[in-house]
Amino acid sequence: MEEKQEHKRRVRYKGTHPRNYSEKYKELNPEKYGETIERVIQKGSTPAGMHIPICVNEILDFLQIMPGQNGLDATLGYGGHTSKMLECLGGQGMLTALDVDPIESEKTKKRLMDQGYDEKILRILQQNFANIDQVAKEYGPFDFILADLGVSSMQIDNPERGFSYKFDGPLDLRLNPQSGISAAERLKKMKREEFEGMLIENSDEPYAAEIARTVFSTLKKGGKIETTFAFRECIERALAFLPEKERKEAVKKSCARCFQALRIDVNNEFEVLEEFLEKLPDALAPGGRAAILTFHSGEDRLVKKSFKGLYQIGIYRDYSREVIRPSKEECVRNSRASSTKMRWAVKA
Repeated sequence: MEEKQEHKRRVRYKGTHPRNYSEKYKELNPEKYGETIERVIQKGSTPAGMHIPICVNEILDFLQIMPGQNGLDATLGYGGHTSKMLECLGGQGMLTALDVDPIESEKTKKRLMDQGYDEKILRILQQNFANIDQVAKEYGPFDFILADLGVSSMQIDNPERGFSYKFDGPLDLRLNPQSGISAAERLKKMKREEFEGMLIENSDEPYAAEIARTVFSTLKKGGKIETTFAFRECIERALAFLPEKERKEAVKKSCARCFQALRIDVNNEFEVLEEFLEKLPDALAPGGRAAILTFHSGEDRLVKKSFKGLYQIGIYRDYSREVIRPSKEECVRNSRASSTKMRWAVKA
């Protein structure tokens, strides 16, 4: 006789709205709660545990994907761009997708497989896109390549990953938590001058000197900066000299910049991007198209410089002279799209 399983009710949260990331049961299972998710999106917010793809129409207009082509999504993430590119392939051809994050890539793989995209048309690899040469050697060359350099909303919204100053959690910031050292450990290994320079180079932080002084004074006195809130509190103290009416907004902007700067450093993001850009042309088939989404000026400068330089020596036959930005309507619908810039290049 089959043993009857005890029915377990979903754990209820206190109050009228969920406070913790793990309690947002509807938003963490968007496939089951479409209407709820749509209401959140209509308000201009991104549901917890989701990522809304940016510049989808602009990307597809440029890539001109045809059935039977061989493509690469260098940054799988939530799979939003991936699914749209798969639609364009119409069941013919192959799309390879890369992601360095072992946690989110497994979730996305299941999500796309549930949509009917199996190994016959979709190949998902846990791989850093800096290794595009190795991927292309085995599976290329590619007719089209997309790289979305933004951190996925699922990573930002999960306090356990430590990407956001808005949620308390370990100060980690690694895209692959199984590799390298956390941001908290990185801080312990840095000198004040190095940290100050990092804030300026990686995020143009105007209060870099004041923040560096406070952070390293805290560490020198035996204080611990091992959580997101501890790091945020250092930034708040560093900016305490500002007039009260200006302070709140200044702290918010400096927190965003400082977390960004530390994330870039921990994941070697500029070095990885430079390596990717250097190897990108060899991964493309003749006439192949590449589109890249950037989210801050440092990334955009690197992409612009690479595309222009390789065009001038004849490796690319064309490239975007001006950035393409998401529409005002898209930015209203998805506030995280506002800083996005898209650039493209076509191989000779």
